[in-house]
Amino acid sequence: MATKKEVKKKGVSAKTIIGVGAGVAALGAAAYILFGPNAKKNQKAIKGWAVKMKGEIIEKFEEAKELTEPVYNKIIDDAQARYSKFQNVDKKELELLVKDIKKHWKAIKRDHSKK
Repeated sequence: MATKKEVKKKGVSAKTIIGVGAGVAALGAAAYILFGPNAKKNQKAIKGWAVKMKGEIIEKFEEAKELTEPVYNKIIDDAQARYSKFQNVDKKELELLVKDIKKHWKAIKRDHSKK
């Protein structure tokens, strides 16, 4: 791993490196949910609002300075609170979707730590 001085000499800030890392983690999360072991089941079950919600969650993951488990869960909980107010969203389906997204944290963390 490069030291702060080495990073500074190359013109890349530590914040940039952290931001890129968070972006990679967010993309990994999205890919895992849509293309992972349960991809076929997930893709069939996805409704229009669910796709939009996942997209918004992924954007928030990318905006996060550091993606930790509490930050990951808060982003998902905030999206759940917002979507629970919509009339066309089935509350049980929303709960299942949130539960499914949250259970992927360990896999995302494991995959991200390998990189």
